[in-house]
Amino acid sequence: MTERLRVRSARNRRDLQSFIDLPYRLHARDPVWVPPLRRDVELLLSRTRNPFFEHAEAEYFIAEVDGRVAGRIAAISNRLHNETHGDRVGFFGFFESTDDQEVANALLDAASEWCRSRNHDVMRGPASFSVNDECGLLVQGFETSPALMMPHNPRYYVTLLERAGLTKAKDLWVYRGGSEEHYVPVPERLARGTELIRQRHGITLRPLNMKDFHGEVERIKVLYNAAWERNWGFVPMTDHEIDHLAEQFKPVVIPEMVPMAEKDGKLVGFGIALPDLNVVFRRHRSGRLFPMILDLLWSLKMKRIRRARILLLGVLPEYRGKGIDAMLYHWIWTKSAERRIYWAEAGWILEDNPAMNAGLEKMTFRVYKTYRLYDRGV
Repeated sequence: MTERLRVRSARNRRDLQSFIDLPYRLHARDPVWVPPLRRDVELLLSRTRNPFFEHAEAEYFIAEVDGRVAGRIAAISNRLHNETHGDRVGFFGFFESTDDQEVANALLDAASEWCRSRNHDVMRGPASFSVNDECGLLVQGFETSPALMMPHNPRYYVTLLERAGLTKAKDLWVYRGGSEEHYVPVPERLARGTELIRQRHGITLRPLNMKDFHGEVERIKVLYNAAWERNWGFVPMTDHEIDHLAEQFKPVVIPEMVPMAEKDGKLVGFGIALPDLNVVFRRHRSGRLFPMILDLLWSLKMKRIRRARILLLGVLPEYRGKGIDAMLYHWIWTKSAERRIYWAEAGWILEDNPAMNAGLEKMTFRVYKTYRLYDRGV
C-alpha cells in the first residue's frame, strides 16, 4: 500500500455515509445501473436493525486515494453459514472500486485479514450479505439493466477480482422469458401439463391471502428452509429475518403473483414474483425516497410496470418431480399477463442444478445473465 492509498474501517456516521455514497458517484454515468434506495441500504447495513446480525458480524472498509474515497468492501462472518455447512468460510460483499488494481487489492487484503482473524480459511463473495441477499459478480450480461434485488457491476470488476487471486467457486444463471412489448402465449405443453398434474396429484393453487398475511408468512417459513436445505451455499433464514423481509415486501406484493400450492390443505410449494420495481428506480438516480415513491405508487396502480422478477420457487422434497414447479410457473405467467406484465426474469439458479435449469428451458426461458461467486484462501 502506497502513501497515496489508505484503507480504514468505516465506523463513524460520516464514514458510513461515504461507504453508502460511493456507488452513486462511481456509476452515475452507467445507463443500465439501477440506484438502490438509500433508505434500504442504510437499513441493510444497520447492525441494530438488520436481523442478519443476530448470527453474524461484519466490518466495513473504505479505501481513500489522496483523501478521496475510491473503493469500499465489507468483510463478513456468518456463523449460521458455517454451522450449516461445517466449514470456515468468511465472506466479502458491497465491493466497489475505481478501475485501479492497487485499490482493489488493498480492499480485498483488508477483508481477507479480517476474515482470517475470525478463524476463517476461505473468503467467498461478493455476497451482500449472504446468498439470501444480493450476491455474485456479474460476468455476462452487462448490456441490460438488473432486475429487482439483483446486482450490477462494470466489466472491469471481473479483472480486478481475478488479478487479485480470486477463483470461481460457482456460477449463478439468470433466465428471462416472454417479451416486454407484447404477450407471449403460455407454451401449450405447460398448459396441458398443469391440468394433468392437478388431476393426477390433487394439487390446488391459490393466491397469497393478504387478510392472513402473518399466517401465510408462517407457512412459507417452514417450507422455505425445507425446500432449499440441500442447495450449495444455502443458509437458512431465521424467523426474524423472514418476518423482516416480509414486512419490506408487503407494500408491493401482488397476491395473484404469489401462488400457493396445496395438497389436502397442506402447503407443499410456493412461488414469489414481484413487479420489477427497478423499472421505476432506474428513473431516479439519486436513490432518494421522494419523489420516487410517488412514481412507484402511480406505476403500480396504473399497471405500467411490464416486467417481473420471479424471486423464489420452492417445493417440498417429497413432492418434487411431480410437476408442481410447472404449475407454479404457469400460474405466475398467466396472472402476470392479466396485469400486462409480459416479461419476467427467473433466478438465480445454480449452474449445476439440472432439474431447475431444465424446467426453465422447457418453458422457453433462456439464460441471459451469469453471476459468479469467487473464493480465495485467507
